[in-house]
Amino acid sequence: MTATALPDVAVRDASEENPWARAWRRLKRRKGAMVGLAVVVLFVLVAILAPWVAPYDPIATSWSLVRKPPSWAHWLGTDEVGRDILSRVIWGARASLSAGLVSVGIALGIGVPLGLLAGYAGGWIDSVLSRIVDAMLAVPFLILAIALAAFLGPSLSNAMIAIGVTATPIFVRLTRGQTLAAKVEDYVEAARAVGNPHWRIALRHVLPNIVPPLLVQASLAIAGAIIAEAALSFLGLGQQPPSPSWGSMLNSAQRFIAQAPWMAFWPGFAIFFAVLSFNLLGDGLRDALDPRHK
Repeated sequence: MTATALPDVAVRDASEENPWARAWRRLKRRKGAMVGLAVVVLFVLVAILAPWVAPYDPIATSWSLVRKPPSWAHWLGTDEVGRDILSRVIWGARASLSAGLVSVGIALGIGVPLGLLAGYAGGWIDSVLSRIVDAMLAVPFLILAIALAAFLGPSLSNAMIAIGVTATPIFVRLTRGQTLAAKVEDYVEAARAVGNPHWRIALRHVLPNIVPPLLVQASLAIAGAIIAEAALSFLGLGQQPPSPSWGSMLNSAQRFIAQAPWMAFWPGFAIFFAVLSFNLLGDGLRDALDPRHK
């Protein structure tokens, strides 16, 4: 009798495991995702601790240090006006990560409510919102972001708004699709049968069950937002000089690529690893949060 009870206890414990704890356990098994998470955490800590980590003032110039190669005094070299590149890369992480997080936050804040409304309400509301989303998705992401940033004016905050608005249709479409699938599930039908109002069903029963795919898309969208911010700053529509940004550093370095290649290498290296780490983390989250995964 005891021998048959033990498997039942194990099955019950496994079925009662917290979904987020189960997702974390699955995520830890993926080495690529954990490496990506470690790099993301490192970039975030560097951005937060930039005033204490950076060895020099990122905007301080010195005409005696113009385009000096990497050395013990300046580990990553100096730029065309003698500014320390390491300090500028560290401070540039603030601009790039802020643009990624804030832009995706804007896209989530606008896209999720609209997608939830379109998917749950249906009818003419769904038709109107879907046509608007289709029209926005017909324009390439970066082209639309450049147009909005140019309309709003060159600044980091306006670049964040432009990227966030441009990324919104992706979250509207994803949320709508997930809502359409969730609102016909048995637990939603049961909540509707006992007399719950529609707003309560949407917020308490549908929304919590569509969060996992939204988290995966958000992590991948942050990588795209970092590239978009770098592109806007490269074109002069993002972070304005002399404030450091990886994109504006690449713009300055293009004139000296033959004489001082380190000026372009290090900000490009930072963009590459930041985007790669968020993509690895997003892929790991997709597998860990997929209920069909074994």
